[in-house]
Amino acid sequence: MPDTFDPPIIAVIGSLNVDIAVYTRRIPDAGETFRASSSAISMGGKGANQAVACAKLSRSRNGGSTPLASVQMIGAVGDDAHGEMILTGMRAHGVDMSGVKVRQDQRTGSAFVMVEQATAENRILFCAEANDTLSPSELVSLPTPRPDLIIMQLEVPLNTVLQVMETAKTHNVPILLNPAPAQKIPTKYYDGLAHLVMNETEASFLASCLESDLATLSGLSTIARKFQSYGVQHVIITLGGRGVFYLDSISGEEGLIQAGQVDVVDTTAAGDTFIGAYAMEIVKGDFKIASAVQKANSAAAVTVQRRGAQQSIPWMDEL
Repeated sequence: MPDTFDPPIIAVIGSLNVDIAVYTRRIPDAGETFRASSSAISMGGKGANQAVACAKLSRSRNGGSTPLASVQMIGAVGDDAHGEMILTGMRAHGVDMSGVKVRQDQRTGSAFVMVEQATAENRILFCAEANDTLSPSELVSLPTPRPDLIIMQLEVPLNTVLQVMETAKTHNVPILLNPAPAQKIPTKYYDGLAHLVMNETEASFLASCLESDLATLSGLSTIARKFQSYGVQHVIITLGGRGVFYLDSISGEEGLIQAGQVDVVDTTAAGDTFIGAYAMEIVKGDFKIASAVQKANSAAAVTVQRRGAQQSIPWMDEL
C-alpha cells in the first residue's frame, strides 16, 4: 500500500473584507479633489489574505499534487454580494470556507485603500461590519479537527482573539499572532505565544516606545527581548525596506535579514504574504527561524511587484 500524507492544518481566524483600491499619483490634501489613475475591487482583509497566502504557497498554480497544508478560514461575512464573492473566490484558491458564518442583516467588511504610485505606499480605512460579530462564545472550543497552527490578527474583536489564545494554550496548539491594527494586549496573554509577527509601528505601540528606538540593531534587540520577557517564543519585526529582525527566545538566536532590491508597485498584502510563507515553514517541521524569515521575505518581495491583495500573492511554484 502506498504511504498516505495527511497535510498539517492551519486555521486562520480573522477578518474578511472587500477591498476598494484607488491608485493615485499622490494623496490629495484636505479639501482637495484629485483625479486618480485607476481603481479596483477585490477580496481582502488581513485574515482572508493570510489564509489565501497559506493556501497558494502550499500548492502549485495548476494543482495536480497534494497541498502541503490544509487551510481553514474562520470568520464572518454579510449576506450580500460581496460576501458571496469572497466565499467563492477563496474556495477557488483552495481555502476551506466551512468555518465562515454568513450573517443575516449585516454588511461584509470593507477596506478603502489608497495607493500612492510615487512611493507604492498604501493608506487603508477599514470598516469591520460583519467581522465585529465574531464573538468569544463561538470560539470557546478549538476548530475540529484540531489545527496544527492558528493564525490571528486584530481586525475581529479583541476579546475573541484573547479567548482563542486562552483555549489554544490549554490544548498546546501554537498561535501566530499578527497584532494589526495594533491594540494593547494584556501582558499575561503573551506568555506561551509561539510567534509574534508585527511591523515597526505595531512593535513600538505594543512596547510603549518610540519608532526611533527601533532604528538600530541594539534597539531592535532590546524591544524584541521585552516581548521575550513576557513569554513570547519567536519575535519578528518587519521593517519594510530595511528588512526583518528576528529573535528566537528558545535558542537565543537573533539577527537582521536585509530586504531584497525589487521594483515596488504596491505594498498591499506584502505583510500577509510574509505571514503565509512563514506559517508554511512552521508546519512543514524542522523549523529554523532565520531560514523561515528569509523565505517569507522572498515571498513578500514577489507580492510588492504586483497590484492588489490576494491576486498579488504568489503560488508555491512562483518562488
